[in-house]
Amino acid sequence: MSESISWRTLQPGQRARIRIWDRASGEVRTVHESRERLYEAPNWTHDGRLLVNGDGELWFLPADGSGDPERLEAAGLPAVNNDHVLAADGAGVYASAADHHIWHVPFDGSPIHRVTSQDGPLHFLHGVSPDGTQLAYVRIVPEDDGAWAGAALHLLGTDGSDDRALTTDPGPADGPAWSPDGHWILFNTEQFSALPGHAQLARIRPDGSGLEQLTADDRVNWFPHVAPTGDAVVYVSFEPGTIGHPENRSVELRLVPWGAWDEPTTLVALNGGQGTMNVPSWAPDGSAFAFVDYPLEESPSSWSSSGTSSAGMPIV
Repeated sequence: MSESISWRTLQPGQRARIRIWDRASGEVRTVHESRERLYEAPNWTHDGRLLVNGDGELWFLPADGSGDPERLEAAGLPAVNNDHVLAADGAGVYASAADHHIWHVPFDGSPIHRVTSQDGPLHFLHGVSPDGTQLAYVRIVPEDDGAWAGAALHLLGTDGSDDRALTTDPGPADGPAWSPDGHWILFNTEQFSALPGHAQLARIRPDGSGLEQLTADDRVNWFPHVAPTGDAVVYVSFEPGTIGHPENRSVELRLVPWGAWDEPTTLVALNGGQGTMNVPSWAPDGSAFAFVDYPLEESPSSWSSSGTSSAGMPIV
């Protein structure tokens, strides 16, 4: 790991809390809290663990909160970011790294390998197909002055073959994630709005047909994740006027029934955004999902620990 690589760290007086929202009770519980390491982006493994990134590495911890995070040994893996998604068989993870490539990391200690081969474009992974054969990622091409141009969705075989564009609209797109039946890829995009930064949720068929806008409100909506049961979607909703998906913002986690896209319910209001839920974090049976929030000792009233959300749940 290069010493020149940096990653997000906690601010003075800030905590990273890895938390679980339970679908049956609507309750939220904290399974781990850290004042030293900024954790991000939980995945939920088939064997009841959470996988998060922190300090450029991947960490396991029990989803029931019975133990502390333990580093995933992955010799040769460059520093990773918060774009990592479990393989469909549950035996490993695909992770985006600081070299801007996607890597496959087996959990049994087998050698890792790089999936992407083309240098130049930046690869940010967000989805793995239910049959385990394809990856959905965000492709960004750096410009001569170092700026990042565009943000198009691409599909790529897990063997590194058949890289093709899924979206071609110049409006930025991000967060592609499959529905459990494999029929749709949900994502967030600005292409339906003339207002810069005003991302809304959409869906498209894996063959590029059937593009459809799903949400149409005044908030900025990111990172849709479909429950394994296929009946609901959870996503991160930023305040109106937000550009991108910044950190340390007042955000809401919203749940919308599949097909009732204009009927979202706010489950939790929190301080977060970047790192809270960038990648799929549902439990394999759809009974709960994991997320991370980042409270400060002095919290803005909009996300303080007092009050209730529109769902009647504590604002945390």
